[in-house]
Amino acid sequence: MSEQSPYSTAEIRTIALAVIAGVFFGGVATGVAFPTLPLLDEKLVISAVMLSVILSANRIARLFMNTPAGTIIDQVGARKPMIFGLFTQALAPFGYIVGLHTPPTELGTVPLLGDVSLPGVVFVLARLFWGVGSAFVFLGAFATITYVTTSDNRGRWVGYMRGGQSLGFPTGLVVGGVLTDLASMQTAFLAAGVLALIAGAVATLVLPDVHAGAEGRGAKLREVPSLLAGNPTVVLIGYGNFTLRFLWGGIILSTLARYASDAGLELSALGAAGISGIVMGLGVLTSGSMTMVTGRVSDMVSDRTLLTVPAFLAMGTGFLIIAYVPTIEALLGAIVLVGGGMGAAAPALLAIMGDLTPGDELGRMGGVYQVMGDVGLSLGPLIAIPAVDLWFGYQLTYVLCAALVLSCLTIVSLPLLRNPDVSRAGAKADEG
Repeated sequence: MSEQSPYSTAEIRTIALAVIAGVFFGGVATGVAFPTLPLLDEKLVISAVMLSVILSANRIARLFMNTPAGTIIDQVGARKPMIFGLFTQALAPFGYIVGLHTPPTELGTVPLLGDVSLPGVVFVLARLFWGVGSAFVFLGAFATITYVTTSDNRGRWVGYMRGGQSLGFPTGLVVGGVLTDLASMQTAFLAAGVLALIAGAVATLVLPDVHAGAEGRGAKLREVPSLLAGNPTVVLIGYGNFTLRFLWGGIILSTLARYASDAGLELSALGAAGISGIVMGLGVLTSGSMTMVTGRVSDMVSDRTLLTVPAFLAMGTGFLIIAYVPTIEALLGAIVLVGGGMGAAAPALLAIMGDLTPGDELGRMGGVYQVMGDVGLSLGPLIAIPAVDLWFGYQLTYVLCAALVLSCLTIVSLPLLRNPDVSRAGAKADEG
């Protein structure tokens, strides 16, 4: 992959900002749904299990679409698939509105799922559309940013992209909650859909047609193991992504409110729910801010892997503090360490992947990277509650989380530091 970008600095900035707008507004629209969807089980005449299916349907769809989406991007370029993904995402909030107005007809009882209604099915389909679209959006964004940048500015723009993605979700949580309280759920969903359409329109006007040429080469989810076997560096980076998503999007999100409640933590008039909201908001802001800073810093060092060492150490320390010091002050400090560590590690890993991946494989390898992250996101909530309630308790669970993230030092950081291709890719920034 040539390190001479065909685009000027101004063009790179315009293209990158359009990509960042796409992932940010996508994150906003995702966040808008979360304060509202969990309140719909009675309105939609569905069981709690069916509500869980609605909430997870987008993640399931994305898990299966990552590798096909990556293959398509390698074959036809990133522009059309990403625009398709943005507009497909936009269908989901409008699907929610259709679901709100669908007659609450009961379709029957399904084993494991319980009662299933027609509006429930509409919401599942809308969430599936969201998952399909988000696979194309993330991989299209990664491929576009990687293709138009070089190793001397890639970390900066990858960091901004991931920062936009990280900050979009909490923004959506606020927008969704406020609009639902001040107006209605329909208004919140309509705002999410309009924002997603705006992102698609901006991308249509600005995004270039980049890097096609892997015709005849395909990948499916079941082929991920063979792809990983042939690309050991992607295995290392993917393991790091899996760990970050498993711990942050799985364990922390699923257990923090219960931890605060069981530990009797209080902050002024706030109880466990309020404390967990503030703590998670602080963590997300720390992670998003650190992502943007670290991406830029990674362009200045000879080897981006160096940044992962303090990042993993910070996360491990944060989990140990949560395990052994159950106070509100310690929890706030620990979440800054965990969020900051994730924000430092994620853009460095993604930029390394962009440095090492040939242009006609960005989609496929990005899909494999995303699959491993989605596996972590999916497994985390499934394991978190049984771990703290049935198996280990809070202290040992968080100690094991610390051990898992610190294992990345030997499984991810050390091998990458010893890989001459990684250090050479980072060193090109100094040569420029």
